[in-house]
Amino acid sequence: MTHEAVKHLRMPNLTLFPYFNLTLFMNIGPYRYPALVLFLLLYVFIVCANWAVLVTICREKTLHEPMYIFVASLCFNALYGSTSFFPRFLMDLASDVHLISHTACLLQIYFIYTYGANEMTTLCVMAYDRYLAVCHPLHYHTRMTVKKALSLVGLAWLIPAAFLTRNISGLAKQPLCGNKIHKVFCANWNVVSLLCGSMEFRNKTGIFVTIFSVFLPLVFILYTYMRIIIATWRHSAKFKGSVFQSCLPHMVSCVSYSITMFCDVALSRSNLEEMNPFLVIILSLVFVMIPPVLNPLVYGLKLSHIRKHIFKIV
Repeated sequence: MTHEAVKHLRMPNLTLFPYFNLTLFMNIGPYRYPALVLFLLLYVFIVCANWAVLVTICREKTLHEPMYIFVASLCFNALYGSTSFFPRFLMDLASDVHLISHTACLLQIYFIYTYGANEMTTLCVMAYDRYLAVCHPLHYHTRMTVKKALSLVGLAWLIPAAFLTRNISGLAKQPLCGNKIHKVFCANWNVVSLLCGSMEFRNKTGIFVTIFSVFLPLVFILYTYMRIIIATWRHSAKFKGSVFQSCLPHMVSCVSYSITMFCDVALSRSNLEEMNPFLVIILSLVFVMIPPVLNPLVYGLKLSHIRKHIFKIV
């Protein structure tokens, strides 16, 4: 008996699934076309808002500083993530068939989750930048140069790409025992839950993704802010206020993204078929909608230098 025959006997329910079925679209019904118009307008706003901030930072030489380089990275990542999600999502809303090929599904997981990981690693780099600016102000310009900022941004993008490439390549080699994904896009845990055989790979994948994309970055950000609080504790109220104002946009981004990440992780561990479909759709979309909408508003309106140049260009 050949090795393949033995493998088939061990997995009698194994079937080849060239496509995944995104079943949650079936529950949208008559709201499909209003949702199509709404999300199309939202996508146009995300592209225009983030592009405006990105172009402003690139054009104005006075904005070629570490803090604005990190803001540009966030805006570029918002364009990357929203473009990885919205075109396919809008196409599915307009279509009566909601099938996605195995390869396209894995690519969508890779792009959406690298977007998520890029967001968190960039926020980590920005937390380190705020820590240097507050705790080591005299050495800030020597420790955080434009060249170093660009290197940190490169690492913030390279590390998630390397980890997610390893994860997705391992996922692509696993046999599937189903093809129904109860979501409007391909998500890591939804595909992992369809794998055949032992739970070992599923558990390792879930733990790996959660620790890498959620736990470690949050611990680092909390540590830097703890150091900032300790450094400003004995200073005047005016100094504390100025530090708070300089850190406020970053804190808003961190809190909003942490909430959306928590929603995505909690949703992936829930029984989606027993939940209200509209609630599932809303909770699954906040991860790819809220940060791209919020970041250009927070940084474009709060940071006066960016706001002034945007109004000048307009």
